[in-house]
Amino acid sequence: MKNILAISGSLRAGSSNHSILRYLRTIIPADFSYNIYDQMAFIPPFDPGNDHVSVANAVVDFRKLIKDADGIIICTPEYAFGVPGQFKNALDWTVSSGSFSGKPTALITASTGGQHAHEALIKTLGAIDAQLIPNATLLISYIRSKLDTDGEIIDLETKQSLVTLLDAFLTAIK
Repeated sequence: MKNILAISGSLRAGSSNHSILRYLRTIIPADFSYNIYDQMAFIPPFDPGNDHVSVANAVVDFRKLIKDADGIIICTPEYAFGVPGQFKNALDWTVSSGSFSGKPTALITASTGGQHAHEALIKTLGAIDAQLIPNATLLISYIRSKLDTDGEIIDLETKQSLVTLLDAFLTAIK
């Protein structure tokens, strides 16, 4: 069974990004394990001086989850025209560990705009040697207009785009 780790760039449990990751869980084939990481709030601020000496358990666990996954799906908002701080912080902790090195990765940016964070994350993921899967990057602008009040995706084009992304991603990790 292939193991997929889904990571939301938002700390807010009711975020649009969590809704997208929950939707993907409903369409993942049964022969894949799919887990949504929900411990990012416990990752301390990145300090390169502590990167190998006294690494917090939350960082060790995060790195191990990434390393053990067959593929990673990231879904993140954009904050202040950039990557959410806590998410970028978590990624910074993976630089020296090589956790993402060669790891098949799908990237979804879902926000009001999102293009700035999307472009920045493509660069960051390249810097940490994540393997961005062709046809598995997606920018969903104006995400709130594509969800109902319960966080369910109501926009058919968005659903189809997510199915297409997931198909490309699953094909790459099989």
